[in-house]
Amino acid sequence: QVQLVESGGGLVQAGGSLRLSCAASGRTFSSRAMGWFRQAPGKEREFVSGISRSEDITYYADSAKGRFTISRDNAENTLYLQMNSLKPEDTAVYYCASRRPYRTSWSSDAMDYWGKGTLVTVSS
Repeated sequence: QVQLVESGGGLVQAGGSLRLSCAASGRTFSSRAMGWFRQAPGKEREFVSGISRSEDITYYADSAKGRFTISRDNAENTLYLQMNSLKPEDTAVYYCASRRPYRTSWSSDAMDYWGKGTLVTVSS
């Protein structure tokens, strides 16, 4: 089992930056692809970014490309999301999640363990 705890959210002005972290417990972190998702008020949860087990392949939603960077430190069991040039539409609760073994998509049902989320608010 994997336990995930996000941190780093907060209030930031448009154009600012935040770095989210996701601390994982358990010995399976390095064996799982990991992803960041977000859910804005009144909207469905959506994929933001994902990273392979070995850190060499990254994936981004169109909304995140060029502004967000995902990374992981398998030695520290930590996942990161560096968010730059933030926009008001990035306001959401951000969740990290681990992907089920042998799954290749980044849909919510491909993920098994989820953190409780961290709130990011971007003011205009």
